[in-house]
Amino acid sequence: MQPGIWQILIIAVLALLLFGGRGKISSLMGDAAKGIRAFRDGLKDGDSDKARDERVGALPRTEAEKEDLKS
Repeated sequence: MQPGIWQILIIAVLALLLFGGRGKISSLMGDAAKGIRAFRDGLKDGDSDKARDERVGALPRTEAEKEDLKS
């Protein structure tokens, strides 16, 4: 069975993506890595800036509960 025109075209496009155009694959992977790193840094910054009682889901405490926690 000989390769058809569509199979040859798909192989040519894949070869062009992998080997041509100034390393497009490596630049795409670099951009993806930068995005993941920025997302992780955003998660770290948002959580560490808030005090323990101010985080999402924390219930407000009464003065008596605060005194119990101190001792």
